[in-house]
Amino acid sequence: MTRANLYFPLLELPIMCIRVLAMTIALTSLPCLAVAQGAPVAESFREATASASKRLQAAAETMPADKYGYKPTPAQMTFGDIVAHLVEANDYLCGAIGAVKAPARAKITGASSKADLQAQLKESFAFCDQAVAKLDDSKLSEQLPFFEGSTRSRIGEMFDSVSDWADHYSQTANYLRLNGLLPPTAKKK
Repeated sequence: MTRANLYFPLLELPIMCIRVLAMTIALTSLPCLAVAQGAPVAESFREATASASKRLQAAAETMPADKYGYKPTPAQMTFGDIVAHLVEANDYLCGAIGAVKAPARAKITGASSKADLQAQLKESFAFCDQAVAKLDDSKLSEQLPFFEGSTRSRIGEMFDSVSDWADHYSQTANYLRLNGLLPPTAKKK
């Protein structure tokens, strides 16, 4: 082994450290850069909230009242359970993300009436809109309370919300199809 080969790994170490340091600085600067550029993450989240609201409320409207108790298998949630879950999750997550207290609501369950479930779903998305209206990208890494006493970054909770809405829209779309109905996104415009 030549002397140059022996020292090569030692020369790589400082270069790797510089690269890691540069990436760390870049990633931690993103929230500040985003604010300067008009808060693209917060704006994208508001757009995702509006889109999810439209799709999920349309799905809730499409399912007939007598099918709100439908579930494909005994282990799954009923359609009404999904709507009730969304109301609770919207209040919790949007309240945490926007750092505002969720409004007090009458307790609903999946067995509540279609009208009550739809009304609260609509109210919960209106709350989300209000809660995140002034959200910017300056505190995306701030740690917020999460489920079971854990914490998660604000942006992590934003991603969780969007993921939860997509998951439950997919669920409702499948339930609608299993009942011979087209989900809102499958209907021709």
